[in-house]
Order: sequence, then structure tokens, then C-alpha cells
Amino acid sequence: MPLIDIFLSTLNITLPVFAMVFIGIGLKRFRWIDQAFVDTASKLVFRGTLPTLLFFGLAGTDLETTLDPWMLAFFTLATLLSFAAAWGWALLRVRRPLRGVYVQGAFRGNCGIVGLALAAGMYGDAGISLAGLLLGVVILSYNVLSVIVLATYQPRETGGRGVDWAHIVRHIVTNPLILAVLAATPFAIFEVPLPDWLTTTGDYFASLTLPLALICIGATLSTRALRKGYRTTVSASLAKMVVVPAVATLLAVAAGFTGPALGVMFLFFASPTAAAAFVMAKAMGNDETLTANIIAMTTLMASVTVTLGVFVLRLAGLI
Repeated sequence: MPLIDIFLSTLNITLPVFAMVFIGIGLKRFRWIDQAFVDTASKLVFRGTLPTLLFFGLAGTDLETTLDPWMLAFFTLATLLSFAAAWGWALLRVRRPLRGVYVQGAFRGNCGIVGLALAAGMYGDAGISLAGLLLGVVILSYNVLSVIVLATYQPRETGGRGVDWAHIVRHIVTNPLILAVLAATPFAIFEVPLPDWLTTTGDYFASLTLPLALICIGATLSTRALRKGYRTTVSASLAKMVVVPAVATLLAVAAGFTGPALGVMFLFFASPTAAAAFVMAKAMGNDETLTANIIAMTTLMASVTVTLGVFVLRLAGLI
């Protein structure tokens, strides 16, 4: 395939996703939507439409061909390595009060929305199935590791509350995305058919997920505060959007991954910093402004870095 055709087909995968994010920015700026809409829509996506999308995406999956324990194990290992590397760099180059926020911003990706949307755009239902399986690993590892690093650098003025591990565990086991994956697994294992009317209704409801979620991401972005802590923001953003996906993907290639498995893992590695990082940083008394800056910059960078990454992998014939 000619080089220009590969590039244009890559744009067809990535641009629709990021175009929706920029549409969200525009809608908020023109006041067609407000914060109340964003809050309500975000809850609808997290509690309803996204779990529905994962459930129906996994329920009809052939797990014998889709489930790859080695892929799940590799992704877990790569996440741990990126976390450790970000923390090591922070010890050398980042001021102590900002280290927890830096590390979380440098390793925690928005896989549940941006990664899933890109996987669906690249591989359709097969991409959703692979992404759904990885999300279980993502939710568990990202939450636990973020709590560890943020608690380590939790300011003393927060009162030394420590970490409420019971709350964290409860948050993970009651996460709607994990529950959706667990609920869909028996249907996939025993190949239980779902009624056509239920599948059609589920598809209608689930189709709201990606447009709403991406618009909400755009609507919550703010570039006004990027001037504060600019160097730290840039450093964490480059780590998240360039270093981590490049190194992790090269390791995945060296480990023998190709095709959809490699493609979906790259999209997860290359996803911008998750919006949930802001909520957790604020709740644990860390610098929420720096967190918001990293989220904004990585999201803006993603339209370029993800497109280039997919283009290079397709050019090399790896995905």
C-alpha cells in the first residue's frame, strides 16, 4: 500500500476520536453545554452506557481466540515498569511535593474512554473485546499504584489521614466496568445467545458512550492554567505520550506481539492521562492544578502522537 494511503487510513482511525474531543471544547466555549451537563453525562457514561458497551462487546466474543493470558500479564508488567521508571525519574528531577502527581500523570492513561474509542475505531467489535479484557487489569493496577504514590507524597497539612484501603478496594470491586466484564464472561464462555431485541436495545444505548464521553473530555479541558508548573507539566506529558508508549511498544514487539493485540496495547499505552487522576489527586491533598495541566497537555498531544504511532506501526506491518 502506498505511503500516503497508509497515512490517510491512519487518520481515518484517529481523527474522529480527537475531533469529538475538540467539538467538546467548542461546545463548552460557546456555552451550548455547561458543567451540569458534563457531570450528568459523565455519570451516565460511567455507570450505564460504557458498562453496556463492554457487556455486549464481550458477551458475543469467542474467548478461546480472544483471551490471551500472556497479553494480560505483559500489560501488567509494562504498567509496573512504567510506574517504577516514572517514580525513579521523579526522585531525580522533580520537587518532592510534586512527585506523586508527576508519577500518576506519567503512567496513568485514559484507557477506558480514549483507548477504548481508538480500539473500536481500529478493530471494531474485536477491538472492544480485547480492550474490555485489558480494562480489568487497567482499573486494578492504575488505582492501586496511584494510591501508593499519592499517599507517599501526601502533604502533612492534610492531617495525616493515611490511605483508606477499604474504600479503595470497595471502589475497585464495585466498579461498573469490572462488573460488566464479569457479567459478560459467562455468556462468552458458555456461548449463551441473547435475544435480538435485547441486543438491538443494548446497541442503541451503548452507542451513546463514545460521543458523550469524548465530548465531556473536551468540555473539561482548560489550557488557562498551563503556565503554572510548565516544566513539570511538559516533562510528565512527554513521558506519558512519547517515552512510555515507545518503550512499552518496542518491548511488546520484542516479546512477539503483533496484530490486534499489539495495536490495542499500543493504544492503551499511548492514551492521554486519565481524568480520574484529577479526582484522586484532589481527594488525597496533592496538587490538582498540576494534574489538570498534565491531563490537558497530554490530551492535546495525543492527536499527534497517537496518529504518528499508529502510522509507524502500520507502515512496519506490525498491526
